[in-house]
Amino acid sequence: MKRINHIRTFLIVFVFCILALFVAILVIFGAAFISEQLWIILSSGAVAFILIYGIGISKQHLFSRRGAASLTGILVLILFYASILIPFSDTRNMPAVVEGGAYWDLRTGSRIAYVHLSPAKKVGRPPVIFLHGGPGVPDMAGDLAYFGQLTQDGYDVYVYDQVGSGRSSRLEDPLQYTIERHVADLEAIRGRIGAERIVLIGHSYGALLAAQYMARYGDHIDKAVFISPHPLDPRDKSGGNLTNRLKPGQLSKLYPLILHPRSLMAYGLLQISPKAAHAYVGDEEMDARFDRVYAATQPALHAENKQIEQLIYGLGFYANQTPQTLKVSPPPDPRPALKSLQVPALIIKASEDYLSWSSAIDYRQSLTESTLIYFRHVGHNVYQDEPERVLGAIRSFLSGDRLSEPEYSGFVPPSDYEGN
Repeated sequence: MKRINHIRTFLIVFVFCILALFVAILVIFGAAFISEQLWIILSSGAVAFILIYGIGISKQHLFSRRGAASLTGILVLILFYASILIPFSDTRNMPAVVEGGAYWDLRTGSRIAYVHLSPAKKVGRPPVIFLHGGPGVPDMAGDLAYFGQLTQDGYDVYVYDQVGSGRSSRLEDPLQYTIERHVADLEAIRGRIGAERIVLIGHSYGALLAAQYMARYGDHIDKAVFISPHPLDPRDKSGGNLTNRLKPGQLSKLYPLILHPRSLMAYGLLQISPKAAHAYVGDEEMDARFDRVYAATQPALHAENKQIEQLIYGLGFYANQTPQTLKVSPPPDPRPALKSLQVPALIIKASEDYLSWSSAIDYRQSLTESTLIYFRHVGHNVYQDEPERVLGAIRSFLSGDRLSEPEYSGFVPPSDYEGN
């Protein structure tokens, strides 16, 4: 009989611990709707736990074991808050140093890290500006080495870290990480380099940024290249398909990083109050964690037979995640404005891209002077999987010569396309 009482006591304590934790978490997120003050948000959860647990235990008449039950509740509460308050131990590594790196202090308030490569001989061509993806995922060293080769064709080449990532400044208010802010920064950059017309090359989210910029400042675009472009349609959610390309062993490395209680709390607060989330976990800590998360997802960005071990650092967590939250409205649909432009455009799509096929078709249908080329057995980071062929296609397009790759004229996806 005594043993049964012990079991009964344990079950009661366990149930009320779980119930109190559940209520505490709900209260924390509920408080985030009302206040952006972190101490109010977190302390409200502690108060809710104590009330629910204390009332529950007292009503079960555990007077003979009240001390042990109270001690258990306090221990659970301490462990919970330790799991969400103790900072990550991730090492924050700075991005690779790039020779010639400099900064623009733009009129938008952004401090932008960039590198400019000049051609050996000026031939009067519009400068090339490369727009990295993510958002918040720059690889200045790698992208400069690759796209910098266009200087051999007489182009000035600019590669920069978008605000909130790399060596560029972070914003105090994460809600300022919007496509409109990136467009404004890009227009300010065009003004700083003194170019009336520019060539834009955008990869993934960078392609969407290029399209949004063109929709507003199309007169300044000479030509544009869209590599594995992010969907133009705000309703297209295929960006969430990235983890579908990871194998179980690869997912086992990713999930512990994103399912840690501190990570989950940060993601949850970000959906409700980005400012509170930013106060809860700052840029340095979350950027270091995001570096690890991105490294765990890298296999999904390449074809299976072309895996690349490439660690990049200095990624921007809030620049990446805030635009995807419930607090941020989808960017304006640029397709109506793009249809009125007469800008030559090249669209590059790969068979193992996790993004939807319709995203590429949207670009082709919206840009009347566009050409789509298709690479088989290549991943989302197509220019890393097939560097020579992709660069050859870009060069032939920019020079106005016959494309080095055949045009894909169909609208339905090829039979070997692995996306949706």
